[in-house]
Amino acid sequence: MSRYDVDMFVIGAGSGGVRAARTAAGLGARIAIAEQRYLGGTCVNVGCVPKKLLVYASHFSEAFRAAAGFGWQVSPATFNWQTLIANKNAEIKRLNAVYRKLLTDSGVTLYEQRATLADAHTVAIAGQHITAERILIATGGWPTVPAIAGREHIITSNEVFFLDALPDQITIVGGGYIAVEFAGIFNGLGVDTTLIYRGDLFLRGFDTEVRQFLQQEMTKQGVTLRFNTTITAIEKDQHQLIARLADGSQHKSDLFLYATGRHPNTADIGLQAAGVAADEQGAIIVNADYQTNIPSIYALGDVTSRINLTPVAIAEGTALANKLFNQESSTVDYRDIPTCVFSQPAIGTVGLTEQQALAEYDEIAVFHSRFRPLKHTLSGSQEQAFLKLIIDKATDNVIGAHMVGDDAGEIIQGLAIAIKAGASKATFDATIGIHPTAAEEFVSMRTPAS
Repeated sequence: MSRYDVDMFVIGAGSGGVRAARTAAGLGARIAIAEQRYLGGTCVNVGCVPKKLLVYASHFSEAFRAAAGFGWQVSPATFNWQTLIANKNAEIKRLNAVYRKLLTDSGVTLYEQRATLADAHTVAIAGQHITAERILIATGGWPTVPAIAGREHIITSNEVFFLDALPDQITIVGGGYIAVEFAGIFNGLGVDTTLIYRGDLFLRGFDTEVRQFLQQEMTKQGVTLRFNTTITAIEKDQHQLIARLADGSQHKSDLFLYATGRHPNTADIGLQAAGVAADEQGAIIVNADYQTNIPSIYALGDVTSRINLTPVAIAEGTALANKLFNQESSTVDYRDIPTCVFSQPAIGTVGLTEQQALAEYDEIAVFHSRFRPLKHTLSGSQEQAFLKLIIDKATDNVIGAHMVGDDAGEIIQGLAIAIKAGASKATFDATIGIHPTAAEEFVSMRTPAS
């Protein structure tokens, strides 16, 4: 009989922790899991799921405007923020219950309380100590807010989903996924929206042409973009918030949403007590098997700050559970991971950017297509779509695919399978397109752009 209370204790019931716990329990292991905030983690509660619901809501304004071109007469539409948030909250509550049932039905012991490390084999929770042969840390990430004067006036993505009312004006600070997505959401809901970013152009790390194209389209839609701009302080007067800028000017807004990055959620969870090593940002350092410097303690997902995507954390949780409790040596392949930015229009991408391909391959070919989708010939919108393929000329393999436009995520998911399978440009060319669609452009590009 084991000298430990459980075979593995998981701290954090987000996507990665839940998947690891359920998989391990299904393999016969004795598993316990603790979550102090909300089951499902960031993604379910203050991330992917509620954000996508708000994205859907924000698209209706454009749909109402487009309807007239298709013969529909739509009465002046009104929007109620409180109704949206109440319905969103009900759906999240339903998902919390689903996660609770998934865990308990799998035989996992669930503690909805804060857990911390006491030592290499012990977790402290609610005044008791539970021993575990292995401990998995999957506590995710937390929004980062710069230490500027007036930071008490700032909200983050944690709070934005629970606003009592929709502001007339909002300023979003940051240049990553979250900033760009919320700029589209609030603009679509009729809010006067400004995005401020300290760099030259948002979405650093994405293909340069993709970033430039999105800048063009967001500007068309009425989002004010202010790059190379830094806020040094935020003050409050009787009516509004006032941002002091590094150039000496000021910017007024009803609300400031900071989306300036996330950091690993490792504060005060007992890393020092257990001797677990972390880097300067607090990210837990792990090897290829998700093992920390303490052999009995593992970590995965955003808390390791590698590829911070929900499906990656889920894949890591599956791989770790199978390795520990099913003697499988499967690992996660981190190359060619598809992703989507639910901006407006959306970005879907898989594989290498043109800049990465130029650095990695001797010679590449680039194909792209820029066009006004059929829908907008009647909608009256001037929105365009942009598609791009990157080819290794030595092998003819497609090594990157990028899209900006409606349903980009849905389309790129299918292309990701092809690229993962090693499809060549000749394979794309031999594939019959579905007409009329935007996706058919991916199998219709014949002339290299560069």
